[in-house]
This record gives sequence, structure tokens and C-alpha cells, in this order.
Amino acid sequence: MDRILITGGAGYIGANLAAALARKNDVVVADNFSSGHWRNLAYIDCETRAVDCNDPMLLDEIAAGAFAAVFHQAAITDTTVMDQRLMMEVNTNAFADILAASAESGTRVVYASSAGTYGNAPAPNRVGSSEEPENVYGFSKLAMDRIARRWYGDHPSTIVGLRYFNVYGSGESHKDKTSSMILQLYQQVKAGKQPRLFKHGEQKRDFVYIRDVISANLAALAAPRSGICNVGSGHARSFNDIIEILGKELSRSLDVDYFDNPYGFYQNHTQADVSQTAELLGWSPEWQLEDGMAEYISLLEQGFNGPVEASS
Repeated sequence: MDRILITGGAGYIGANLAAALARKNDVVVADNFSSGHWRNLAYIDCETRAVDCNDPMLLDEIAAGAFAAVFHQAAITDTTVMDQRLMMEVNTNAFADILAASAESGTRVVYASSAGTYGNAPAPNRVGSSEEPENVYGFSKLAMDRIARRWYGDHPSTIVGLRYFNVYGSGESHKDKTSSMILQLYQQVKAGKQPRLFKHGEQKRDFVYIRDVISANLAALAAPRSGICNVGSGHARSFNDIIEILGKELSRSLDVDYFDNPYGFYQNHTQADVSQTAELLGWSPEWQLEDGMAEYISLLEQGFNGPVEASS
């Protein structure tokens, strides 16, 4: 069994990844529990440490080659956080520390980047083109990607960055206001409220199911070289589409309350170009929005909200 480190492993994607990897590996989760939740790990047999991702002792272990790979998921993911220094310290500086440690041992690093690096640049979004973040969160992720590129070829470790688009699926309930709109709208409907969308629900996003995100991370373990690639469905769907599918799955007719968008940096259209992902990882998405939502809503209706990878 390989020993694998997951930073931010109590978070949404981290816990799903831990559940998948723990089936065949010795998984160590490092999380400071500022945004992750212990309930996600209750389903998973793994070692858990309550530390920052750049804890000195943890970095020493990475440098000494204690792990076969590092999956770096730890970050501030709330895009409305405007504290620039805090965002850069937590997201970008800590990542640089992990790369420095991994370079000493040649340990592979797979890390979470974001579609936030593209901002409102025209879709489809392609790595290396029109990277124009609209907020400090997106910039912190772009800065991570720039650091990674500078390390390519000069250090023995393989570094793979995955730009997540709009991820949804079981295990995100602890995120509250930063959870996917799919979960938020589901919760509004189940609470007897009118679902609310920014006017007029025609904004389009690339919604990618958590199972596809996990399979992309696992594929990155075998990537033949360093690189950055998109992880999305490859299709842009509107928020009105979400309402339509949600109504069908819950057998309800849903009347939407449309209201003004207060955010000037809001992304109105994202769509992943996944051609580079197929080339680097040999991976392509398998879950259409209708299929992913159907499974997700079924799990929610059963009262299950842990990592989807632990649901079977």
C-alpha cells in the first residue's frame, strides 16, 4: 500500500478523494478544520492530523519521502473573501512551501487550481489563454499555477494542477453558503421556500460531478509529465437548467424568484476545454448534468450527505 497525503482532506473534494484512495492506500489527512468537517471523515479509515498544510513537521516528512504522492486540496475556497494577504498566504505561499519540500524527495504533487483563474474571459476556457481572474481568490490560484510552471523541469517532482470548474455532489453540505447552487436550491425547495436565482437564471456554468473530479485526480497519479489542465464537464449549462432538472427529480413545479446580482466579479459563463486534459491525463468526463444530479438528489433524499465515494 502506498502512503498518500491529502491536505484539506476533511473538506469536500479532499474527503471524497480520501474515500477513494483509502480503498487501496494508506491515507494521511492533514486539515486545520477551519472549513473542513470531521463528519466527512467519519466514513473513512484514514490517519487524521489537525495541522496547517505547511506545518513544519509535515513539510519535513514530505521532504524525506514519507509519501508516494501529495494531493494538495487545502485552501480558502470562499470567493467572497476580500482579505488579499490572507488569501495569498493560505493559498499561494503554503503551496510554494509544499513544492519546495516535494522537490527534495521527488514526490509527485497533484493540486487544486480553479476555473476562477479565467474570470469572465470568453468561453470555452483553455489553459494558457485569457487567464483574467476577477477576484483575489482567482488570482491566488493563478499565482499557484505560475509557481508550478516555474518548477517544471528544474526539479525531480511531477506537478499536476487541476482547474476545477463548478463541482457538485455528496459531501459538500458543511460548506453552507459556498456549497454548489445545486445543493442550495435543493435545500431551499425542501424547506418550502421559493428557489432564488440572480436575474434571469441564464448565466451558464460548467457543472462537473464529484465522481468525475475524483477520477481526474486518480488519473493524475499516472500523468507522464507535469502540467495544468481543466476538470469540467466540457459543457455550459444555465441555472434555469438546474431548476428544470431539480423539479423533475423532485416531481415538483418550481416557480423561481429572480433578483439582482450584487457581485460585480460574478462569472457569467464558464466552459472547460478538456482537450488538454485528455492529452495529459488520458481522462474525459463521464457524467452528464442530468445523471449526476439524479444520483446526488437520490442520496440527499436518502439522508446521505457524506463523500459520494463512501456511499457504496
